[in-house]
Amino acid sequence: MLNQLSHPGLAETVHCDLQPVDAEVTYITSQVSKGCVAQVPNATLEVHILFLESSREVSELELTIQKSKQNDSRPREVLLVLSANKNMLLRLQAPGIPLNLAFNPKLIFQGHPGVNTTQLPPFTTQKQFLDWAEAKGPIASIAELNDPQSILLRLDQAQRVPSSCNLEPLTDMGHTLEWSPLTRASVRGCRLEGVPGHKEAHIVRVLPGTEAGPRTVTVKVELRCASGDPDAVLILQGPSYVSWLIDANHNMQIWTTGEYSFKIFPEKNIRGFVLPDTPQGLLGEARRLNASMVASFVELPLASVVSLQAHSCGGGPQTSPPPVRTTPPKESCNQELLLSLIQPNCSKDVMTVVLKKDLISTLRCTITSLTFSDPSCQAEDRDDQFVLRSTYSNCGMKVTENVVRNEVVVNLLSSSSSQWKKVHCINMESLSFQLGLYLSPHFLQVSHTIELGQQGFVQVSMSPSIPELMLQLDSCHLDLGPDTDTVELIQSQTTKGSCVSLLSPGPGGDVRFSFLLRGYMVPTPTTGTLSCTIALRSRSLSPDTHRTVSTRLNIVSPGLPDKGLVLPAVLGITFGAFLIGALLTAALWYIYSHTPWRSTRPGDLGAPQPALAQQERLSSHQLGTTGHELIPGPQPLHSTKDGPCPLRPPLLPPSQRPAASGGTSLEHLGVPPPHPTEPSNPVGPDYSCPGPWRERPLPYKSTLL
Repeated sequence: MLNQLSHPGLAETVHCDLQPVDAEVTYITSQVSKGCVAQVPNATLEVHILFLESSREVSELELTIQKSKQNDSRPREVLLVLSANKNMLLRLQAPGIPLNLAFNPKLIFQGHPGVNTTQLPPFTTQKQFLDWAEAKGPIASIAELNDPQSILLRLDQAQRVPSSCNLEPLTDMGHTLEWSPLTRASVRGCRLEGVPGHKEAHIVRVLPGTEAGPRTVTVKVELRCASGDPDAVLILQGPSYVSWLIDANHNMQIWTTGEYSFKIFPEKNIRGFVLPDTPQGLLGEARRLNASMVASFVELPLASVVSLQAHSCGGGPQTSPPPVRTTPPKESCNQELLLSLIQPNCSKDVMTVVLKKDLISTLRCTITSLTFSDPSCQAEDRDDQFVLRSTYSNCGMKVTENVVRNEVVVNLLSSSSSQWKKVHCINMESLSFQLGLYLSPHFLQVSHTIELGQQGFVQVSMSPSIPELMLQLDSCHLDLGPDTDTVELIQSQTTKGSCVSLLSPGPGGDVRFSFLLRGYMVPTPTTGTLSCTIALRSRSLSPDTHRTVSTRLNIVSPGLPDKGLVLPAVLGITFGAFLIGALLTAALWYIYSHTPWRSTRPGDLGAPQPALAQQERLSSHQLGTTGHELIPGPQPLHSTKDGPCPLRPPLLPPSQRPAASGGTSLEHLGVPPPHPTEPSNPVGPDYSCPGPWRERPLPYKSTLL
């Protein structure tokens, strides 16, 4: 290649009307509109988040995940969370990576069968995505991309980055992420007035990035010229820390800033020049180099790879016309992604499959027929979609107790063989769902009563169990009535607070979690409603079905009986008092009727009293009475409108009350006892999570950390 070494002077004002030209420039960059990178060295799971903003209704994305080059005997698990605003067809490559992909299947379609997938809740804000992802594990990277065509995500641990990921505008993702936009760069050109000849200039200007550091930009230039090497100059201008690696299919003059080398001799660096850093100055530089026309002019963000394809070959007449492709390239239908679009909708004993024509066109497919396994059940061709519909009793449906199965047959213009996709619907009428509260992690006996400060274990189950379905907790809350705020336990599959924990599923796939309710003691027991919304997710990527289950709970203060036991206790006490009073009356009457007091002299009336008092005192000690002697004679009675009843002893403070029958002590549940130095609280303890009891004044209210 020919290189002219001379230092440029100041460029004069150039009259050049830049207009779009027939040239194509693509580039790969690590610059994103928003993003961050963090180190998570000790994590067993790393989380990456991509916000994909598209200007097209349907787009296609090539996503490659490259495993770490570090010698890890056990690869780290990766959770990749994808958020898209429009329909997107995903081509995924992640060889040898334990990957879990979380996305909205209504917007993102992927046909990679070996990847575990998770359906995201219906989030509406970026913060909801970030909160959900952060609850899964430490976030290693976040990037917001506009119209991406391809993405390369590297799992190597980035160096010299913070330990937490905080979104920043206009971020350089460095080695972690590189991407190429779907929209082509704006390429313009013009003719330079007053310059004779046919020499053309190609100008690439790379703008400074958010971080200054040495980097190399690879520039690939392809000029379609059949008459030999053109009379052309390549002008590359960028920040001072950028060097260039040039790969061109023709010899041309090179004019760059910094240093540059050629692909065939990458070790040989050639020093460049100081060039103007404005478009007008670069146009003047092209004129000073005797270019009569600017064949291409483009400004790009800081990129790692730039590819330039120009259809012209010099400003002069061509000796032979450029080769013209008479037939378009043969593009095959992406059958794998097409089959992933077939997702049945099930409602009211009807299975429906809808395929949008714009999605089919994006996959370069032409459908000649779409049927169920019964070929007589053809899809209806509507304006913008194909609709295949049948009841559970037609079109070859195979109906079992809980599942309805069939197959969708697709015939394509580009293939002589039919494509088959198994589909199924769940018969929801035959399913039942149970929500149970348990007071131990063994989940043996359902309870309908829980004390404030007591740990509860919740299980949601489905019967009968269906292998095609997985249960997933979307949300759970405890409603304590209109006068008290609702206690949120789980929102968007994420626990709310440190007192709520998701537990491992049960043997039958039952979903489980635990919570510890803290609150101020209430003067009377109350009731609440525990409700959970679950998603029934099909393993064949059918749309999720949601169900809500609830149960009523009695919430009592520690040491107080259940509300359901109050009335029996009152009736029992009343009957016991009546029975004791009757027996006492009968005993007094018996003593009165059998005592010979009528024949005794008045002075002898009190003779037997000392012995009787001594006997009563002895009986009191034998009965275990300490510190007090029983007073002979009947106890004082308290008169009410319902009759006489014994005076009730004063209510003991909660710490001195006996434990309820069948209850569980707070120490056994992990709630610490009061600190010895803390004053006693006659109102009641506040069971917090974690930490010791704390005093709280009225009003009474329940909440959750």
